[in-house]
Amino acid sequence: MTDTPSGAAEPAEVFPPTLREVMLRPRWLAMLALCLVVAGVFAWLGQWQLARAVDTAPREEGATEQVQPIDDVVTPGAYLPEPLVGQRVSVSGTFVAGDFIVVSSRFNDNVQGFWVTGQLRRDGVAAPTSIAVALGWAATRQDADAAAAALETGLDPHAVVTVTGRLVSDEGPVAPPEADPQDLSRMSPAALLSRWHDIAGLDVYRPFLVSDATSPGLVEISSPAPQTGSGVNWLNIFYAAEWAVFAGFAFYLWYRLAKDAWEKELEELEPEGDAPRG
Repeated sequence: MTDTPSGAAEPAEVFPPTLREVMLRPRWLAMLALCLVVAGVFAWLGQWQLARAVDTAPREEGATEQVQPIDDVVTPGAYLPEPLVGQRVSVSGTFVAGDFIVVSSRFNDNVQGFWVTGQLRRDGVAAPTSIAVALGWAATRQDADAAAAALETGLDPHAVVTVTGRLVSDEGPVAPPEADPQDLSRMSPAALLSRWHDIAGLDVYRPFLVSDATSPGLVEISSPAPQTGSGVNWLNIFYAAEWAVFAGFAFYLWYRLAKDAWEKELEELEPEGDAPRG
């Protein structure tokens, strides 16, 4: 046994830190504060998504069936808001000669056929404004062409008419690649605009109108009232849950990094003789 030299101080015993002590160090407290800020942002985003997920003021049952002036529902060039899709409106104007156009691939009670459409030029507005109107359905192209020709023949371009019908969102002008470029198979005011007459300086509504009245030689277009949803957007709820997970992950990341630093410090304090041998 070796005696310790007289007057020599024994080396102080070093005690390894606890995980709690490491977490309370200024560096990790600052990291925790940063994680709190990040988690707070994620929590706010989750609350925002959750607020958008539930419609606190859903439209009354049958609200779309109450006929409104079109100016109270949508403006030219604007997209039709989701709660107003299918709203019945009234609009007055004159039909433009030469613009009764047939649109194919139209289903009426699951039967494929054709629509005859027209350009209704609004009456009583300052700037020239038009809306596309679906006037009726035909089972064959021959019947649709005949009805369009009859409408053209009997048209009084100065007669102001009031059309009541249901507003429907633009289907977009994209057609299948194999489709005939001269054949319109999508109900798109943008596509119809390219074939209309007298369009200089014209404002056009993005949605189109399905007329309640039926023109001679055509069948009434089946356009039932839109179904009332539950008022809950489950996709937004899913996003809100994702933000909550992200907020929790910010704290887990802080804990994992602090624990890794603690374990590394313990390894450095271990005597060399205790290190595992290869």
